[in-house]
Amino acid sequence: MEFRVSSTKKQELIDITGQINNIIRDSGIKTGICNVYVTHATAGIIINENYDPNICIDFINAINRVIPEHNSYLHDRIDNNAGAHIKSALIGPSETIPIRNEKLKLGTWQSVMLADFDGPKERIVIITLIKD
Repeated sequence: MEFRVSSTKKQELIDITGQINNIIRDSGIKTGICNVYVTHATAGIIINENYDPNICIDFINAINRVIPEHNSYLHDRIDNNAGAHIKSALIGPSETIPIRNEKLKLGTWQSVMLADFDGPKERIVIITLIKD
């Protein structure tokens, strides 16, 4: 199963927990595991708090301090997005989460988020469910 997510900013965290839980509910799987995978080299999947939107801003600011957008990267000669490639490689393209009671078994403040480092773009997220 897959769905599309459109970012609206150059760098953005987008909560996709609801879309994933809808897919799980429609599948009828009560317990198992869910793998969430983004099919792009300049985006990643993270689990973090999304209750306070400042966390998302802090995350983007922190990762930009560690990996600046432009830093004489060789790849920038091609399409000017080397920083996005490095960020997504460090974050990773997927997360695997348990399913309990027909939804993701996340902590109280946890959400699954698409981290887009080279937007705005439409991204494809693939969901793989395995029944327990």
